[in-house]
Amino acid sequence: MNFFEAELKKIMAESTVLKDQKYVGRLCYGTISDELRARIEFVTLGVCDHYAGIKTSVINRKEGVVDSMLIRFSDILGKPKVNNPNFKNGVNPHIWTCDGKSEWYVFKPGKADYQKLAVGIENYLSVFQDMALAQEQQDGGMQQIP
Repeated sequence: MNFFEAELKKIMAESTVLKDQKYVGRLCYGTISDELRARIEFVTLGVCDHYAGIKTSVINRKEGVVDSMLIRFSDILGKPKVNNPNFKNGVNPHIWTCDGKSEWYVFKPGKADYQKLAVGIENYLSVFQDMALAQEQQDGGMQQIP
């Protein structure tokens, strides 16, 4: 498992919305409902090899992308203070890749930080889970006329 897969797993492993998770490269795929899937990936925001956010896409198996959302790490985690004199005002969290090695730059997230990211993603995905459940209930509640 590479660095990105391991980081995605730290964020999404406890998900109550995303089932049947698969980790591939910088991506996590999973099932929301019979028809809906999710794709979660680390993304750069204009700076090469600086992954400063996570993009989450909801995909209908038959029709393609339904919606997507970008979560910047700084939107969820703020600008954390670090024990580095070069960053007295904190640092914008991001993963960087340098010389073929990927790691968090200066700031290292803890369990609570991963949970905050997970909650942000789960809140977004739950909107589509609720829609899928409502549709299933509606379809299941309708009576067929012979």
